[in-house]
Amino acid sequence: MKTSLGIWAFGNMATRFNAGGYKPELSGVSTATKVRTAVEGLGALVDDYEFHYPQELSPANLADVREALDGHGIYCVCSGLHLDARFGKGGFCSPDDSTRAEALRLTREGIDLAAEVGAHFIIWPGIEGYNYPFQTPYASSWKRFIDGVGESARHAKDKGVTVFLEHKNSEPAMKILMRNIGMTLHVIHTLRAQGIDNVQVNMDWQHLIMNGENLAEYAALLASEGLLGHQHANSGWGTFDDDNMVGATAFMETIELAIELRRAGYGDNGERLGFDLYPYTEDAVGAVKRSVLHWNFIDGVAAKIDGPALREAQQAKDAVRAYELVYAALGA
Repeated sequence: MKTSLGIWAFGNMATRFNAGGYKPELSGVSTATKVRTAVEGLGALVDDYEFHYPQELSPANLADVREALDGHGIYCVCSGLHLDARFGKGGFCSPDDSTRAEALRLTREGIDLAAEVGAHFIIWPGIEGYNYPFQTPYASSWKRFIDGVGESARHAKDKGVTVFLEHKNSEPAMKILMRNIGMTLHVIHTLRAQGIDNVQVNMDWQHLIMNGENLAEYAALLASEGLLGHQHANSGWGTFDDDNMVGATAFMETIELAIELRRAGYGDNGERLGFDLYPYTEDAVGAVKRSVLHWNFIDGVAAKIDGPALREAQQAKDAVRAYELVYAALGA
């Protein structure tokens, strides 16, 4: 399976408590410089890269970034509305028509750039939501949000671009509208009913873990619906979007996910394992490298598990037998 990496792993690692970041020396560093650092440090471990539009990638710096990529590709362009102060109270769902129109315009521009470079487009609607009870007209906010995603997806379809929707429960909006897999499927099925069929799901592992959503279960469900579009690989404690190294926590869950990705043939049609990491205080190259190597080990364990025997154990709901097979693959 080929890989991709969000270039934000090489930023200054800002937080709301430390706006300058834990790596202030990287504040203001150009995207091309970040890419060059990543490519030189990671080499063939990472095939392609991912960028937010317009903050990290735009027509203005595209040539410089492509030169820094040194033959690596651009796999995803991501919406950057959550990085723009104008959309602090929502973009697609904004009750202000001019604000909403600007959010839609920027999204179309990002999709156009994705089409130009042959990339997919990620919509992570982290800013589409609310912070307080009584703050939001829920029904109209949801309608404006879904209509905005639909309008953007239609534009993407005209450009030959696939859209990946990525859910999260909280941050930066305290209550994001599309905050779980069920709500994500609600959006997608609503769009399908309108004939919009170029929308799939980007599974950000820590976003699922934060919700108590089982990685393997939802990968299997999405694959059965033809919606398993992309993966953002990471881990965390389950209470916040840590974006820690793959396999640092949720180790068994990640092995089970690897099994389901293999069963689904994920990667056979060019899908990537995208790494979405935020190494606050760790060396970025080292954290990404460990994540790729951890995944290779985890996927190798999944490959060693006796597949037919595991299916037989699962068909019998025999947890003891299932763990016997898993631990045998681990060398026990």
